[in-house]
Parts: sequence; C-alpha cells; structure tokens
Amino acid sequence: MKVSIPAGVAIGLAALFSVYHLLLAATTLPRVLDVGPVLACMVLYAAATGVALFIPGRALPIWATCFSLATAIVMPIVASPVVELRNGPGYSTWWIAAVGTLMVVLVVRGRGPFAWVGVGFLTVHTVAWAGLGALGSLGVLGSVSWVAIATGFAFAMNRATRVTRDFIRAEQETADWQAAQDAHVFERQFRLSQTTRMALPMLQRIIDTGGDLDEAERAECLHLEQAIRDEIRGRSLLSEDVRDEVMRLRRRGATVQLHDDGGLDDLEIDDLRRVHARIAEALRQAREADNVIVRTVSEGSDSAVTVVGLRLDLAASESAALGAGMDDEDGDEDDSVVLWLEIPRHVPA
Repeated sequence: MKVSIPAGVAIGLAALFSVYHLLLAATTLPRVLDVGPVLACMVLYAAATGVALFIPGRALPIWATCFSLATAIVMPIVASPVVELRNGPGYSTWWIAAVGTLMVVLVVRGRGPFAWVGVGFLTVHTVAWAGLGALGSLGVLGSVSWVAIATGFAFAMNRATRVTRDFIRAEQETADWQAAQDAHVFERQFRLSQTTRMALPMLQRIIDTGGDLDEAERAECLHLEQAIRDEIRGRSLLSEDVRDEVMRLRRRGATVQLHDDGGLDDLEIDDLRRVHARIAEALRQAREADNVIVRTVSEGSDSAVTVVGLRLDLAASESAALGAGMDDEDGDEDDSVVLWLEIPRHVPA
C-alpha cells in the first residue's frame, strides 16, 4: 500500500505548470536578441518534461533522469546570452522557473540528488551571469525553495508509506497468530470431544465397578487406548467407517497400525472421502490378516495411501495380538502378504 495523491492529479498539475512556462517563453520571443536559442530551449524543455511526467513507474529511469538533468544544465547556458537584463527582470528568464519545475518533478519521481544538482548548477550559473543579487529578483531562490519543499514532502510521504506498510505487516501477523491460536483451540476441543466420546462409556464402567474389570473389558480398554492413539498418529486416515473397521479387526485379534505422514493434506474433500471409503473397504477385505499397516504416501507420488495385510505364523500372531515383537528383525521372515493395495491420489481420467 502506498500513501500518495492520485497520479492523474499530480501529472495534471505538473503538466499545467510546464505549459505555463512555455506560454511565457512564447510571449517573450519578440523581446530577445535571438529567437533560435529560446525555441531550442522550449523544445528541449517540452521533451524533458514529457519524458519525466509520462514514463510509468514509481522511480524515474536513470536515462530519463540524466536527460532531465542535462536539460536543466543546457537551458541556462543557451538561453541566458540572448536575454537583455538592462530593463530589469521579466518573463525573458522563464527558463529559471522552468528548471525549478522540472527539478521538482525529479524529486517527486524519486531522483532527489539529481534535482539538487540541477538547481545547484542553476544557482551558480545565475550568480556568474547576473550577480549575487539576481538570485532573488530572477526567481532562483524560489526554484530552490520549491525543490526543498518537494524534498521534504517526498521524505514525509516515503516515511508515511513505510509506517503504513509496517502497520499492515503487523496487522497481518496478528491475524495469522490469531488464526493459529483459533486452530489450536479448535483442534484441542475436537480431540477432547473425540476422546470423551470414545472413552466415556468405559470410564463410567470403571467407576461403576470400582476398577474390577473382567478380561474382555480389560482387552476393550487396550483397544480404546489404541484408538485414541490413532487419532493422533493417523488422523487424516480416519473416518467413521475406517474407525469401525479398525476396531473390528483389533477385537478379532489383529494388529492395526495407522501412520499419517501428511500425504493427504493437499487432497480435495471429494478425493479424501474416496480414499477413506477405499481404506474401509480394504480393511473389510483383510479377514485373514494378522497385521495390517495403513500408511500415507508422501506428496509427489501417484498413490495416496498404501494398505498392507500380513498373515503371521502362530507364534507371531500371538505376539502381535499382545502388541509385542513388532521390532524384531526376523519377525517378517515367515510373514505372507494377503493384502496389498495402493489407493491413487486422484481418480484416473
């Protein structure tokens, strides 16, 4: 965001002042010693002003800046010899105010140092040409004053722009922080409600029995604990159907592992529902599997989820049902694959 007056208004005012200087120059043609240099200065000034005003962009290109500065230097050198000052100052020295206006345009276009070089040369040339007292009578001090005012205005506007940008950035950071906090609160509340919904009946049963649970109830507590862990480790893999099928397999004695590595974060809602439905269907088909692993695939792959079902030998099955032996390096030697499914990230065309 930039703090500025409308560009059309600024360009219009600068163009109006420039045309006014050219009109003054035209009225002085009968009173100069030679009209040729004056006409050349008028054409040069019109060209430099047009370039400085109408080239797009915030900062004036360096070539256009140098052209404007060269015009400010050439005009006093060419026009002053044909002006007669014996009758006192008049509009014949129109180029002094014109140079000031052109340098103000440079300041506004972000080229302040070049503008000060221009008015500095104008001051030195005027003193050398007409004397120190001519600085006020010929309007050189006015040109210098306008450049100084424009420089202060440009500095204030740039500072206001920086301050405004800082405020906008701070506001955006505050909004991002608030959104993150809201997301954390929502996620925490959702997880608490999910855990409460799953564990509350069993917790109430524990209270009612004073902790005296039978073997089936103790096994159900382990299943509930695993389900709660699934909400943390495999949350993007879960839907209501998937939760039901995972619990069914665990109650049958199978080991189910869900691993969410973030591969589903970029999926649209329709693709995510399709993936969940396919996972639930695969779990229903894993009747003979003793160990089922569901894992997301990292982004960049055509597959979104891989489902693997293994049948173990009797000893491995008993260990898997108790949740032991999962890190044994030799544990997979006698495993047989009964289910292998890769769910695509998107429906093939």
